[in-house]
Amino acid sequence: MTSIEITIRRISIISHRPFGEVIQKLERAVGHPEMQAFHQGILQAKNNTELERMVQEATGPDGLMEFYRFDSGEVLRKWQHDEQPHLMRFLIGNPVIMRSMAKSVPDAAAYAPVTILVHQREDGVYLSYDLMESLLAPYGDEPALAFAKDLDIKVTQLLEKVAK
Repeated sequence: MTSIEITIRRISIISHRPFGEVIQKLERAVGHPEMQAFHQGILQAKNNTELERMVQEATGPDGLMEFYRFDSGEVLRKWQHDEQPHLMRFLIGNPVIMRSMAKSVPDAAAYAPVTILVHQREDGVYLSYDLMESLLAPYGDEPALAFAKDLDIKVTQLLEKVAK
């Protein structure tokens, strides 16, 4: 068994807009392919050019797409009964970016697509993200880190735009 210690840097951007509005802005900012058809398209792509074209068509204006979402607040509401916790986890990413990182650091595929956590708190709606660069730093692979930094910039800009 091997073990590696990873120090994670999380950023949180706070929005003072209503939770539902923040969710709607995030939804509009990313692509929403029909995932079963998207997966079939990946399997049927004959080459890199076809794969990249398919990914480009599936992503939103910022080059990211939603893979899945979890409404953790729904689970909490069942337990807390009358309270209305708002907590959603989005898996957001771009398969081409993941491939670029995982090419030299296969473990990068464990972190992509990335998680964006949207959580209502007393002082606003938090949009939180664990920086990919921090997740890949222990591997010391400069090409993967360069792609991770670019992804971090892309996701951070997305969150800033959504929070406004």
